[in-house]
Amino acid sequence: MGDEKNRRTRQPNGRSSIYRGKDGKWHGRVTVGVRDDGKPDRRHVERKTRAEVTEAVQKLEKQRDSNTVRKAGRAWTVESWLMHWVENIAPLGVGENTMVGYGVAVRIHLVPGLGAHRLDKLSPEHIERFYAKMQANGSKPATAHQVHRTFRTALNEAVRRGHLGKNPVSLAKAPRVNEEEIEPYTVEEVRRILRAAENRRNSARWAVALALGLRQGEALGLQWTDVDLSNGVLWVRRSRRRPRYAHGCGDTCGRKAGYCPQRRRTNPETADTKSRAGRRAVGLPPQLVELLRAHRVKQDAERASAGADWHDEGWLFATPTGRGTSTRIDYDEWKELLRDAKVRDGRLHDARHTAATVLLILGVPERAVMGLMGWSSTSMAARYQHMVDTVRDGIAAQVDGLIWETERAH
Repeated sequence: MGDEKNRRTRQPNGRSSIYRGKDGKWHGRVTVGVRDDGKPDRRHVERKTRAEVTEAVQKLEKQRDSNTVRKAGRAWTVESWLMHWVENIAPLGVGENTMVGYGVAVRIHLVPGLGAHRLDKLSPEHIERFYAKMQANGSKPATAHQVHRTFRTALNEAVRRGHLGKNPVSLAKAPRVNEEEIEPYTVEEVRRILRAAENRRNSARWAVALALGLRQGEALGLQWTDVDLSNGVLWVRRSRRRPRYAHGCGDTCGRKAGYCPQRRRTNPETADTKSRAGRRAVGLPPQLVELLRAHRVKQDAERASAGADWHDEGWLFATPTGRGTSTRIDYDEWKELLRDAKVRDGRLHDARHTAATVLLILGVPERAVMGLMGWSSTSMAARYQHMVDTVRDGIAAQVDGLIWETERAH
Protein backbone atom coordinates (compact mmCIF):
# COMPACT_ATOMS: atom_id res chain seq x y z
CA MET A 1 0.00 0.00 0.00
CA GLY A 2 2.91 2.32 0.94
CA ASP A 3 4.53 1.66 -2.43
CA GLU A 4 1.33 2.78 -4.17
CA LYS A 5 1.51 6.18 -2.42
CA ASN A 6 5.07 6.63 -3.65
CA ARG A 7 4.08 6.07 -7.27
CA ARG A 8 3.07 8.80 -9.66
CA THR A 9 -0.52 10.00 -9.29
CA ARG A 10 -2.08 11.45 -12.43
CA GLN A 11 -2.47 15.23 -12.20
CA PRO A 12 -4.71 17.47 -14.31
CA ASN A 13 -3.01 18.85 -17.43
CA GLY A 14 -0.50 21.56 -16.52
CA ARG A 15 -0.26 20.66 -12.83
CA SER A 16 3.09 19.79 -11.27
CA SER A 17 3.69 16.20 -10.17
CA ILE A 18 6.00 14.57 -7.60
CA TYR A 19 6.71 10.83 -7.51
CA ARG A 20 9.28 8.22 -6.54
CA GLY A 21 10.81 6.38 -9.44
CA LYS A 22 11.99 2.82 -9.84
CA ASP A 23 15.51 4.15 -9.41
CA GLY A 24 14.68 5.00 -5.80
CA LYS A 25 15.00 8.77 -6.38
CA TRP A 26 12.27 11.37 -6.10
CA HIS A 27 11.21 13.12 -9.30
CA GLY A 28 9.22 16.24 -10.07
CA ARG A 29 7.74 17.57 -13.28
CA VAL A 30 6.61 21.17 -13.79
CA THR A 31 4.97 22.71 -16.85
CA VAL A 32 6.62 26.13 -17.31
CA GLY A 33 5.29 27.19 -20.70
CA VAL A 34 5.17 26.18 -24.35
CA ARG A 35 8.08 25.09 -26.56
CA ASP A 36 8.75 26.49 -30.02
CA ASP A 37 7.01 23.47 -31.57
CA GLY A 38 3.81 24.24 -29.62
CA LYS A 39 4.13 21.34 -27.16
CA PRO A 40 4.15 21.92 -23.37
CA ASP A 41 7.54 22.79 -21.92
CA ARG A 42 7.60 20.35 -19.01
CA ARG A 43 10.78 20.46 -16.89
CA HIS A 44 12.11 17.54 -14.83
CA VAL A 45 14.00 17.64 -11.52
CA GLU A 46 15.23 14.75 -9.36
CA ARG A 47 16.45 14.63 -5.76
CA LYS A 48 17.21 12.02 -3.07
CA THR A 49 14.30 12.91 -0.78
CA ARG A 50 10.72 14.02 -1.19
CA ALA A 51 11.41 17.23 0.75
CA GLU A 52 14.26 18.15 -1.59
CA VAL A 53 12.27 17.49 -4.76
CA THR A 54 9.29 19.42 -3.36
CA GLU A 55 11.55 22.42 -2.76
CA ALA A 56 12.96 22.16 -6.30
CA VAL A 57 9.45 21.93 -7.80
CA GLN A 58 8.31 24.97 -5.84
CA LYS A 59 11.38 26.90 -7.02
CA LEU A 60 10.58 26.08 -10.65
CA GLU A 61 6.94 27.09 -10.14
CA LYS A 62 8.08 30.41 -8.66
CA GLN A 63 10.38 31.04 -11.64
CA ARG A 64 7.54 30.16 -14.01
CA ASP A 65 5.16 32.56 -12.27
CA SER A 66 7.72 35.39 -12.34
CA ASN A 67 8.71 34.71 -15.98
CA THR A 68 12.34 33.99 -15.06
CA VAL A 69 12.64 30.39 -16.28
CA ARG A 70 15.46 29.88 -18.78
CA LYS A 71 14.24 28.85 -22.20
CA ALA A 72 14.44 25.18 -23.16
CA GLY A 73 17.28 23.96 -25.34
CA ARG A 74 21.06 23.98 -25.22
CA ALA A 75 22.36 26.44 -22.66
CA TRP A 76 24.07 29.55 -24.00
CA THR A 77 27.64 30.32 -23.06
CA VAL A 78 28.62 33.94 -22.51
CA GLU A 79 30.59 33.81 -25.76
CA SER A 80 27.81 32.29 -27.89
CA TRP A 81 25.22 34.77 -26.60
CA LEU A 82 27.45 37.84 -26.97
CA MET A 83 28.46 36.92 -30.52
CA HIS A 84 24.82 36.26 -31.45
CA TRP A 85 23.80 39.57 -29.88
CA VAL A 86 26.53 41.71 -31.46
CA GLU A 87 26.12 40.17 -34.92
CA ASN A 88 22.35 39.75 -35.18
CA ILE A 89 20.47 41.78 -32.57
CA ALA A 90 22.36 44.96 -31.65
CA PRO A 91 22.78 46.24 -35.26
CA LEU A 92 19.00 46.45 -35.62
CA GLY A 93 18.71 49.20 -33.03
CA VAL A 94 21.87 51.33 -32.92
CA GLY A 95 24.11 53.28 -35.27
CA GLU A 96 27.44 52.39 -36.81
CA ASN A 97 29.62 54.23 -34.28
CA THR A 98 27.86 52.54 -31.37
CA MET A 99 28.37 49.16 -33.03
CA VAL A 100 32.11 49.80 -33.27
CA GLY A 101 32.21 50.28 -29.49
CA TYR A 102 30.08 47.18 -28.91
CA GLY A 103 32.38 45.12 -31.14
CA VAL A 104 35.51 46.16 -29.25
CA ALA A 105 33.92 45.47 -25.86
CA VAL A 106 32.68 42.04 -26.93
CA ARG A 107 35.57 40.71 -29.03
CA ILE A 108 38.56 42.32 -27.31
CA HIS A 109 37.45 42.17 -23.68
CA LEU A 110 34.33 40.15 -22.79
CA VAL A 111 34.73 37.02 -24.89
CA PRO A 112 38.39 36.40 -23.94
CA GLY A 113 37.69 37.26 -20.29
CA LEU A 114 34.31 35.62 -19.57
CA GLY A 115 33.30 33.77 -22.73
CA ALA A 116 33.69 30.23 -21.38
CA HIS A 117 31.11 30.67 -18.60
CA ARG A 118 27.64 29.25 -19.03
CA LEU A 119 25.35 32.24 -19.32
CA ASP A 120 22.91 31.12 -16.61
CA LYS A 121 25.76 30.29 -14.20
CA LEU A 122 27.51 33.66 -14.46
CA SER A 123 27.63 35.50 -11.13
CA PRO A 124 28.22 39.16 -10.19
CA GLU A 125 31.43 38.05 -8.49
CA HIS A 126 32.78 36.60 -11.76
CA ILE A 127 32.09 39.94 -13.43
CA GLU A 128 33.63 42.07 -10.68
CA ARG A 129 36.83 40.00 -10.70
CA PHE A 130 36.95 40.40 -14.48
CA TYR A 131 36.71 44.22 -14.18
CA ALA A 132 39.47 44.24 -11.56
CA LYS A 133 41.69 42.10 -13.80
CA MET A 134 41.05 44.42 -16.76
CA GLN A 135 42.28 47.41 -14.80
CA ALA A 136 45.21 45.50 -13.30
CA ASN A 137 46.29 44.70 -16.87
CA GLY A 138 46.31 48.38 -17.80
CA SER A 139 42.79 49.14 -19.05
CA LYS A 140 41.55 52.59 -18.08
CA PRO A 141 38.55 52.80 -15.73
CA ALA A 142 36.57 54.44 -18.54
CA THR A 143 37.25 51.40 -20.77
CA ALA A 144 36.09 49.00 -18.07
CA HIS A 145 32.99 51.12 -17.57
CA GLN A 146 32.21 51.04 -21.30
CA VAL A 147 32.58 47.24 -21.28
CA HIS A 148 30.21 47.13 -18.28
CA ARG A 149 27.55 49.14 -20.10
CA THR A 150 27.84 46.97 -23.22
CA PHE A 151 27.64 43.75 -21.18
CA ARG A 152 24.60 44.99 -19.27
CA THR A 153 22.80 45.88 -22.50
CA ALA A 154 23.58 42.50 -24.07
CA LEU A 155 22.38 40.53 -21.05
CA ASN A 156 19.28 42.68 -20.63
CA GLU A 157 18.30 41.37 -24.06
CA ALA A 158 18.96 37.79 -22.94
CA VAL A 159 16.63 38.35 -19.98
CA ARG A 160 13.98 39.93 -22.21
CA ARG A 161 14.04 36.92 -24.52
CA GLY A 162 13.86 34.40 -21.70
CA HIS A 163 17.39 32.98 -22.00
CA LEU A 164 18.35 34.30 -18.57
CA GLY A 165 16.37 34.78 -15.37
CA LYS A 166 18.19 37.81 -13.95
CA ASN A 167 20.95 40.01 -15.28
CA PRO A 168 24.08 39.47 -13.13
CA VAL A 169 25.71 42.57 -14.64
CA SER A 170 23.02 44.75 -13.04
CA LEU A 171 23.97 43.30 -9.65
CA ALA A 172 27.74 43.67 -10.15
CA LYS A 173 29.46 46.86 -8.98
CA ALA A 174 30.36 48.93 -12.02
CA PRO A 175 33.97 50.08 -12.38
CA ARG A 176 34.43 53.48 -10.81
CA VAL A 177 35.27 56.19 -13.29
CA ASN A 178 36.04 59.82 -12.67
CA GLU A 179 34.04 62.19 -14.83
CA GLU A 180 36.12 63.85 -17.50
CA GLU A 181 36.93 67.44 -16.62
CA ILE A 182 35.11 69.78 -19.00
CA GLU A 183 37.15 72.81 -20.00
CA PRO A 184 35.03 75.10 -22.16
CA TYR A 185 36.58 78.09 -23.85
CA THR A 186 35.89 81.45 -22.29
CA VAL A 187 33.76 84.04 -24.09
CA GLU A 188 36.90 86.05 -24.86
CA GLU A 189 38.60 82.94 -26.33
CA VAL A 190 35.50 82.27 -28.46
CA ARG A 191 35.67 85.81 -29.86
CA ARG A 192 39.36 85.38 -30.70
CA ILE A 193 38.68 82.08 -32.48
CA LEU A 194 35.87 83.62 -34.53
CA ARG A 195 38.05 86.61 -35.50
CA ALA A 196 40.82 84.23 -36.61
CA ALA A 197 38.28 82.22 -38.63
CA GLU A 198 37.15 85.24 -40.68
CA ASN A 199 40.02 84.84 -43.16
CA ARG A 200 39.62 81.08 -43.63
CA ARG A 201 37.44 79.05 -46.00
CA ASN A 202 34.16 77.89 -44.47
CA SER A 203 34.60 80.36 -41.60
CA ALA A 204 30.92 79.95 -40.67
CA ARG A 205 31.68 76.32 -39.81
CA TRP A 206 33.34 77.42 -36.58
CA ALA A 207 30.62 79.86 -35.66
CA VAL A 208 28.18 76.93 -35.95
CA ALA A 209 30.37 74.85 -33.65
CA LEU A 210 30.87 77.51 -30.99
CA ALA A 211 27.41 79.10 -30.98
CA LEU A 212 25.17 76.09 -31.60
CA GLY A 213 27.14 73.16 -30.20
CA LEU A 214 26.60 70.85 -33.17
CA ARG A 215 28.68 67.67 -33.13
CA GLN A 216 31.34 67.43 -35.82
CA GLY A 217 29.40 64.88 -37.86
CA GLU A 218 26.20 66.92 -37.56
CA ALA A 219 27.85 70.14 -38.79
CA LEU A 220 29.56 68.41 -41.71
CA GLY A 221 26.31 66.62 -42.57
CA LEU A 222 24.38 69.87 -43.07
CA GLN A 223 23.06 70.68 -46.54
CA TRP A 224 21.58 73.92 -47.80
CA THR A 225 18.15 72.28 -47.82
CA ASP A 226 18.48 72.00 -44.01
CA VAL A 227 18.79 75.77 -43.58
CA ASP A 228 16.05 78.42 -43.63
CA LEU A 229 17.86 81.75 -43.37
CA SER A 230 14.67 83.76 -43.79
CA ASN A 231 13.24 82.30 -40.59
CA GLY A 232 16.57 81.79 -38.82
CA VAL A 233 16.33 77.99 -38.39
CA LEU A 234 18.39 74.98 -39.35
CA TRP A 235 17.47 71.29 -39.03
CA VAL A 236 19.85 68.57 -37.87
CA ARG A 237 18.90 65.48 -39.87
CA ARG A 238 22.05 63.51 -40.65
CA SER A 239 25.65 63.04 -39.60
CA ARG A 240 28.82 62.58 -41.61
CA ARG A 241 30.60 59.34 -40.73
CA ARG A 242 34.28 58.64 -40.36
CA PRO A 243 35.27 56.36 -43.25
CA ARG A 244 35.88 52.64 -42.78
CA TYR A 245 37.76 50.65 -45.37
CA ALA A 246 38.31 47.10 -46.58
CA HIS A 247 41.15 45.76 -48.70
CA GLY A 248 40.59 45.92 -52.44
CA CYS A 249 43.69 43.84 -53.11
CA GLY A 250 42.57 40.67 -51.37
CA ASP A 251 44.65 41.57 -48.29
CA THR A 252 47.92 40.98 -50.15
CA CYS A 253 49.46 44.49 -49.85
CA GLY A 254 50.75 43.90 -46.31
CA ARG A 255 49.21 47.11 -45.01
CA LYS A 256 46.19 47.93 -42.91
CA ALA A 257 42.96 48.24 -44.89
CA GLY A 258 42.92 52.04 -44.56
CA TYR A 259 46.32 52.28 -46.28
CA CYS A 260 45.69 49.71 -49.00
CA PRO A 261 46.39 51.22 -52.47
CA GLN A 262 43.14 49.64 -53.68
CA ARG A 263 41.11 50.28 -50.53
CA ARG A 264 37.34 50.52 -50.79
CA ARG A 265 35.03 52.31 -48.41
CA THR A 266 32.60 50.03 -46.58
CA ASN A 267 30.30 52.56 -44.90
CA PRO A 268 28.17 55.38 -46.35
CA GLU A 269 29.33 59.02 -46.18
CA THR A 270 26.41 60.02 -44.00
CA ALA A 271 23.71 58.40 -41.91
CA ASP A 272 20.37 59.81 -40.88
CA THR A 273 20.16 60.85 -37.24
CA LYS A 274 18.11 58.06 -35.65
CA SER A 275 17.26 59.34 -32.19
CA ARG A 276 14.42 61.76 -31.62
CA ALA A 277 16.71 63.93 -29.50
CA GLY A 278 19.33 64.03 -32.27
CA ARG A 279 16.83 65.17 -34.95
CA ARG A 280 16.10 68.76 -34.03
CA ALA A 281 15.44 72.28 -35.20
CA VAL A 282 17.96 74.87 -34.02
CA GLY A 283 17.33 78.60 -33.82
CA LEU A 284 20.04 80.71 -35.49
CA PRO A 285 21.38 83.89 -33.84
CA PRO A 286 20.94 86.85 -36.24
CA GLN A 287 24.71 87.31 -36.54
CA LEU A 288 25.09 83.67 -37.58
CA VAL A 289 22.36 84.12 -40.21
CA GLU A 290 24.43 86.94 -41.73
CA LEU A 291 27.59 84.84 -41.64
CA LEU A 292 25.78 82.01 -43.47
CA ARG A 293 24.47 84.45 -46.09
CA ALA A 294 28.05 85.65 -46.69
CA HIS A 295 29.21 82.02 -46.73
CA ARG A 296 26.70 81.19 -49.47
CA VAL A 297 27.99 84.08 -51.61
CA LYS A 298 31.56 82.80 -51.24
CA GLN A 299 30.52 79.27 -52.11
CA ASP A 300 28.68 80.50 -55.22
CA ALA A 301 31.93 82.17 -56.30
CA GLU A 302 33.83 78.91 -55.77
CA ARG A 303 31.20 77.08 -57.83
CA ALA A 304 31.65 79.51 -60.70
CA SER A 305 35.44 79.25 -60.48
CA ALA A 306 35.41 75.43 -60.43
CA GLY A 307 33.16 75.24 -63.49
CA ALA A 308 32.79 71.65 -64.73
CA ASP A 309 34.85 70.37 -61.78
CA TRP A 310 32.13 71.39 -59.30
CA HIS A 311 30.09 68.54 -57.81
CA ASP A 312 26.72 69.97 -56.90
CA GLU A 313 26.00 67.83 -53.83
CA GLY A 314 24.41 70.57 -51.75
CA TRP A 315 26.77 70.57 -48.75
CA LEU A 316 26.75 73.60 -46.48
CA PHE A 317 30.47 73.21 -45.77
CA ALA A 318 32.01 71.84 -48.96
CA THR A 319 35.47 71.45 -50.49
CA PRO A 320 36.53 73.89 -53.25
CA THR A 321 34.93 71.48 -55.76
CA GLY A 322 31.66 70.94 -53.87
CA ARG A 323 32.43 67.61 -52.23
CA GLY A 324 31.64 66.96 -48.58
CA THR A 325 34.39 67.86 -46.10
CA SER A 326 36.10 64.87 -44.46
CA THR A 327 36.19 64.63 -40.70
CA ARG A 328 40.01 64.41 -40.78
CA ILE A 329 40.45 67.62 -42.78
CA ASP A 330 37.92 69.34 -40.53
CA TYR A 331 39.92 68.28 -37.44
CA ASP A 332 43.17 69.60 -38.93
CA GLU A 333 41.46 72.92 -39.77
CA TRP A 334 40.32 73.24 -36.14
CA LYS A 335 43.86 72.74 -34.83
CA GLU A 336 45.24 75.34 -37.25
CA LEU A 337 42.51 77.76 -36.23
CA LEU A 338 43.42 77.45 -32.54
CA ARG A 339 47.08 78.18 -33.36
CA ASP A 340 46.10 81.22 -35.45
CA ALA A 341 43.86 82.52 -32.65
CA LYS A 342 46.66 81.95 -30.10
CA VAL A 343 44.38 80.13 -27.67
CA ARG A 344 45.12 76.93 -25.78
CA ASP A 345 44.94 73.65 -27.66
CA GLY A 346 41.71 71.73 -27.27
CA ARG A 347 39.64 68.98 -28.76
CA LEU A 348 37.07 69.77 -31.40
CA HIS A 349 34.46 68.50 -28.95
CA ASP A 350 35.47 71.30 -26.54
CA ALA A 351 33.66 73.69 -28.90
CA ARG A 352 30.50 71.74 -28.12
CA HIS A 353 31.18 72.00 -24.38
CA THR A 354 31.63 75.74 -24.87
CA ALA A 355 28.22 76.14 -26.51
CA ALA A 356 26.51 74.31 -23.65
CA THR A 357 28.28 76.45 -21.08
CA VAL A 358 27.39 79.68 -22.90
CA LEU A 359 23.72 78.70 -22.71
CA LEU A 360 24.01 77.91 -19.01
CA ILE A 361 25.70 81.24 -18.34
CA LEU A 362 22.70 82.85 -20.00
CA GLY A 363 20.38 81.05 -17.60
CA VAL A 364 18.60 79.05 -20.32
CA PRO A 365 16.42 76.32 -18.70
CA GLU A 366 17.75 72.77 -18.65
CA ARG A 367 15.05 71.32 -20.89
CA ALA A 368 15.67 73.96 -23.56
CA VAL A 369 19.44 73.40 -23.60
CA MET A 370 18.95 69.64 -23.93
CA GLY A 371 16.89 70.25 -27.06
CA LEU A 372 19.49 72.57 -28.54
CA MET A 373 22.38 70.20 -27.81
CA GLY A 374 20.53 67.04 -28.90
CA TRP A 375 20.92 65.24 -25.57
CA SER A 376 18.55 62.37 -24.80
CA SER A 377 19.06 62.17 -21.03
CA THR A 378 19.44 64.57 -18.15
CA SER A 379 22.58 62.76 -16.96
CA MET A 380 24.56 64.35 -19.81
CA ALA A 381 23.18 67.79 -18.97
CA ALA A 382 24.08 67.32 -15.32
CA ARG A 383 27.78 67.19 -16.26
CA TYR A 384 27.52 70.85 -17.19
CA GLN A 385 24.81 71.82 -14.71
CA HIS A 386 21.36 71.37 -16.20
CA MET A 387 19.05 71.18 -19.61
CA VAL A 388 16.52 69.51 -23.03
CA ASP A 389 13.42 69.22 -25.38
CA THR A 390 12.76 72.12 -27.75
CA VAL A 391 14.66 75.31 -28.40
CA ARG A 392 12.82 78.22 -26.82
CA ASP A 393 12.19 81.53 -28.52
CA GLY A 394 14.85 83.98 -27.45
CA ILE A 395 17.82 81.60 -27.17
CA ALA A 396 19.23 82.67 -30.52
CA ALA A 397 19.09 86.37 -29.62
CA GLN A 398 20.73 85.74 -26.24
CA VAL A 399 23.62 83.81 -27.81
CA ASP A 400 24.04 86.59 -30.37
CA GLY A 401 24.51 89.22 -27.68
CA LEU A 402 26.98 87.18 -25.65
CA ILE A 403 29.35 85.88 -28.32
CA TRP A 404 29.18 88.59 -30.96
CA GLU A 405 29.86 92.13 -29.85
CA THR A 406 27.12 94.29 -31.32
CA GLU A 407 27.05 98.01 -32.00
CA ARG A 408 24.93 98.43 -28.87
CA ALA A 409 27.78 97.05 -26.73
CA HIS A 410 30.09 99.92 -27.67
